Amino acid sequence: MEITSTDLGLAARVQQLTKSYGGGENAVRALDGVSVGIRRGQFTAIMGPSGSGKSTLMHVMAGLDAPTSGRAWIGDTEISGLGDLELTLLRRRRVGFVFQAFNLVPTLDAIGNILLPFDLDGRRPSAIERARIDGLVETLGLTARLTHRPHQLSGGQQQRVAIARALATAPDLVFADEPTGNLDSRSGREVLGLLAAASRDHGQSIAMVTHDPLAASHADRVLFLGDGRIVADKPRQSAEQIAAYMLETESALSSEVTA
Repeated sequence: MEITSTDLGLAARVQQLTKSYGGGENAVRALDGVSVGIRRGQFTAIMGPSGSGKSTLMHVMAGLDAPTSGRAWIGDTEISGLGDLELTLLRRRRVGFVFQAFNLVPTLDAIGNILLPFDLDGRRPSAIERARIDGLVETLGLTARLTHRPHQLSGGQQQRVAIARALATAPDLVFADEPTGNLDSRSGREVLGLLAAASRDHGQSIAMVTHDPLAASHADRVLFLGDGRIVADKPRQSAEQIAAYMLETESALSSEVTA
């Protein structure tokens, strides 16, 4: 009998995942035989130096990019063989996204952006969903900003709208790519607190790519990538522990290069 992601308690997983860009002598292998899962109800940080493959891993796990070889699942659905339409529907219904660049629709006001996943799915929020959205709006301090368009909002407010949109449909899985990268420290802490609460209080699985040890210290688990491979998988770490490990790893890598 095949073991499924549900049996393993995983919201997403990849097996022997390889991703290459280009061909011939110029080929770059961004991921090199990675096998890992994102656990249900857990906040996972994915870290590594620039070019380590962390964003590529997230994009393949989320179905935004196709692997060169290997397999990927969201829940028990294998996504590595799905067509574009099936992938789009799966992402829309089961996955939330928070990007560093916010990716808000400039012509829509804040509430229009928050409700966009429902509009794209051709439906209105149920009473339960509407209550959750109202709660998110209040928690995020957006009540007075709902009729403002993105250009009328600060960076922190735009990112809070993006988080409300990502959590509005209560997806099983939320991918966040450098979600605090464009924010001041106070807004960044608020965003990280919300992601941690989504995991802790609502059982959602959060996978966050970040280069910031302080951001990663909010996570329950920290995955470190190097040269397209997972080099460490650690439980919750302090920002100091994460920074020390990254410094040690980068020093070792640079020693190998110069040796």
